[in-house]
Amino acid sequence: MPTVQTISPAALKELYDRNPEITVLDVRTPAEFQSIRASFAKSTPIEILNMKTLVKTGRIRSGDTIYLFCAGGTRANMAAEKFIREGFENVYVIEGGLNAWVAAEFPVIRQGRKVISVERQVRITAGSLIVLGVILGFKVNPAFFGLSAFVGCGLIFAGITDTCGMALVLARMPWNQASQEAPKTCTQ
Repeated sequence: MPTVQTISPAALKELYDRNPEITVLDVRTPAEFQSIRASFAKSTPIEILNMKTLVKTGRIRSGDTIYLFCAGGTRANMAAEKFIREGFENVYVIEGGLNAWVAAEFPVIRQGRKVISVERQVRITAGSLIVLGVILGFKVNPAFFGLSAFVGCGLIFAGITDTCGMALVLARMPWNQASQEAPKTCTQ
């Protein structure tokens, strides 16, 4: 079985400049994508990523080389593994994701409001639930310590498996869906 390959933002930009027909998918949430993105990436949120639908609609072909963006690389790696399991052999993750693309000062489109990434939302939510469980455990009933333990176990599971159920739930929340505003093109 092929392994996940990586490509640097500079190499991807050079490749795109030579061939603007390459397939670049951004697997972040619609709101993240709308907030800031590489101009040539297509929004394909990981939580609804379905290879059969992508092929059926012509967004990708089974022999395509696919390049994947997310904020930092975690979700793109998960998507790449999914593509490989479905039989795609030429799948690349952009090293450092969109964060590295922006740091290299390559062109991006910014539109709409700035959003908090799903990864940060998970940290905020998990931390809040743990603190809430501790407070309620001391003030109301010791059984509430179980909430903190449950969230802690979820974080351990997410760390071991590199999958996060809380992230999948948060990605579907209304504030992580796209709004309708005109795009603004800029170089950073």
